[in-house]
Amino acid sequence: MFAMQLRQHHQPLEWVELPDPEPGPDEIRIRIGACGVCRTDLHVVDGELANPTLPIIPGHEIVGRIDKLGSKVKSLSVGERVGIPWLGHTCGHCYYCTHGM
Repeated sequence: MFAMQLRQHHQPLEWVELPDPEPGPDEIRIRIGACGVCRTDLHVVDGELANPTLPIIPGHEIVGRIDKLGSKVKSLSVGERVGIPWLGHTCGHCYYCTHGM
């Protein structure tokens, strides 16, 4: 995969080529179509958050298509379009939480 990676705070991101990650049993792999970089990502780049693990690939608001499923994933399919938002917490009680969404 190709990515822009932060290796040091206050430095430009570097274009890198990394091995494609393999999804774990309960995970999916996504071919990313678009990725948002939010203010939290910029805080990391600027060295304003305590102890982030470097190197890091900023960006966590993603839209793309599933290109590989983990062995236990049954409710999704390869080629399906998905979005991944930032998620600070969940309630654990609403329809979406109780249905694994």
